[in-house]
Amino acid sequence: MINLKEVLSTFTEDKQQELLSYLDKKNKRKDAKNIQLVKLLLSDRLSSTEISDKLYGKQNKAALHALRKRLFQSLIDFTANLSIKEENSIDMKLIKYILSARNFLLKGQIKVGYQILDKAIIIANEYQLFTILNEVYHTKIQFAHLNKDLNLEEIISLFKQNQQQLLLEENLNIAYAQIRKNLVEYQQNKSKLDIKQLIEKVLVNHNIIISDSLSFKSLYQIIQITSISSAQKFDYHNIESFIIETYQIIKNHVSKDKQINYHLEVLYLISNVFFRNKKFNESQKYLKLMLFYMNEDNKKYFKDYKPKYDLLLALNLNYTKNQGKAIALLESYVDKKNIDLVAQLDFYLSLIVFYYQHKSLDKARKLLSKFYHTDKWYIEKAGIVWTIKKNLIEILLQIDLGNIDLVDSRLKSFKRNYFSNLTEINQERVITYLKLVEIYYKNPDIATSKDFHAKVETSFNWIDTNKEDIFMMSFFAWLKAKMTKQDVYLVTLNLINN
Repeated sequence: MINLKEVLSTFTEDKQQELLSYLDKKNKRKDAKNIQLVKLLLSDRLSSTEISDKLYGKQNKAALHALRKRLFQSLIDFTANLSIKEENSIDMKLIKYILSARNFLLKGQIKVGYQILDKAIIIANEYQLFTILNEVYHTKIQFAHLNKDLNLEEIISLFKQNQQQLLLEENLNIAYAQIRKNLVEYQQNKSKLDIKQLIEKVLVNHNIIISDSLSFKSLYQIIQITSISSAQKFDYHNIESFIIETYQIIKNHVSKDKQINYHLEVLYLISNVFFRNKKFNESQKYLKLMLFYMNEDNKKYFKDYKPKYDLLLALNLNYTKNQGKAIALLESYVDKKNIDLVAQLDFYLSLIVFYYQHKSLDKARKLLSKFYHTDKWYIEKAGIVWTIKKNLIEILLQIDLGNIDLVDSRLKSFKRNYFSNLTEINQERVITYLKLVEIYYKNPDIATSKDFHAKVETSFNWIDTNKEDIFMMSFFAWLKAKMTKQDVYLVTLNLINN
């Protein structure tokens, strides 16, 4: 059975009201119960039995089942109409052109039909809509015998060129799907495959070469999957130059102002890479550019990208001595409705870290209590890397809160569940780090000793601080603060600025 409550929960409050208005206009009978069912599903956690009692005053499974089926059909119609309304107007316009042209051609209005198709070709080329171009050329060739002025060989040549471009797009889409599928399996501990090697192999197998002949969407996908591989290794330094070079292609791309949603995704990814590499001025530069495009096209994408923008802005603020502003920005998202689940998890985890660094341990503990699901659930929703960070942060917080029993159980659980995984992805330094944390936890006085300092120095294969990921440095800052008896936030800022 379709979970109607889950479907309805994906709508914003505005969309929920639009749905109720849509149902009200659609209802021909005054006793229709679909609106009442929607309100019950949205407002309460009721069982089917309880819903039936409220709707019918008794148990009526057959009537409720029929009502649910009718509501589901209405939801399909509503979302379809909504999608058509919100869909790229250019795509819809060109589809209408093709349908109109075919109608004229079937009625013998050859000149008019081909004039409409010529207009469609100009627009589709401008926006690099290869699938639509395929349909236009197909129609031109289909009716070529009726147009004596048509250069058939030229049209066939253009058709084949477009087919090659379309094939390239489809190959990249397949490559993208394969890589994302492997990433999901990796995140759920079902695969040990190196994502970076996978990307290289898949792109070679599909003969994909990065150039301005690719569509804006394809260039975005390449940047995205490259960023994904970096997240796996906590290594953003080595992709920085690549994504900037790729953006130079995008920056002057013919479709940069035509496909704003993909442009926004690219700007976010670039800003995030600069942030992870501790280049805050560059990160905020691309955030400003992102905000500019969020306000374009009548703010069509503003609501969709505002949470991602705010999270990255807050992170930049926190690490540039503007922690108060960062906390205030993220606090506005606590318990906020209609926020994407993964985004909400990122907001909470980031705010917990900000509270922690701000010495607001009780606030951090209270917010941490909202993470009541199992690790398996978090791995499925947010990935293995996010779940590992959550567990590490909780262990550090419980140490500082003095919750001895919780620390012991969390340490044992972390070792059991994640040590093998960290070894598989060559992140033994996280294991080393936690062992040092455990040494400190069991004997805090040792932190300031020369022996412990020497042990820390010899435990890691230190890399250039310019290449180290900011989140990895933030974890180490906690340990260094214990060793030097300094404020953890100040130690963090000193580390990343040096």
